Amino acid sequence: MQLPDFYDAAPRIRVRDPLAAFLGAAPGGILEYGYADVVRLAGHSCPTVASAYLMTRAAFGALYPDSLPVRGGISVELRNDALEGVTGVIANVVTLLTGATVDTGFKGLAGRFDRRRLLAFGVDLPGQIRFTRLDTGASVVVSAHLEHVPGDARVPVLMPRCLTGVASEEEEQLFGTIWQERVRRLLTEFADDPRVIEVQGVAAAVPADA
Repeated sequence: MQLPDFYDAAPRIRVRDPLAAFLGAAPGGILEYGYADVVRLAGHSCPTVASAYLMTRAAFGALYPDSLPVRGGISVELRNDALEGVTGVIANVVTLLTGATVDTGFKGLAGRFDRRRLLAFGVDLPGQIRFTRLDTGASVVVSAHLEHVPGDARVPVLMPRCLTGVASEEEEQLFGTIWQERVRRLLTEFADDPRVIEVQGVAAAVPADA
């Protein structure tokens, strides 16, 4: 399958999944994801899909600065309702990387590895998504500001022409090229830009006896 070259240039995400380790799905439960994986999941590549990937990556880095993120060990809350805008697309990407689901995930074995009730929508948050470690209670809020990665001025002209079927073959090809160019820049030039992927510092849990 031929995919754009920049997919391989995007940052990769490594996690440790205790369930994968337990069932022998991967040595040590170590799983690695690339941008192509979330494209296959979503069925398309766009700034929303890329930003969900990068927000999750940023949250992992903040919550697990010295170790691999634990897939299945993180709860996720989104500010918007599940059916609002592109929230569902973002949630699907986050679920792939974290394992967190509302009620459709793995039910667990003998009380372990349950992936349900780890995803929530419509939560009052100071940002877009909150990720919380189940073991420590530490949490981080992450947001994407895609306005800092402007698209090509020709997109608003070409998109309606392509959607209504009046665009030429050359125009359709040009639209796809310039659309993916913005995604490429987001993933390869702005992945670690705090103006674009904003991380609101890790909040540690308050000890029970504090």
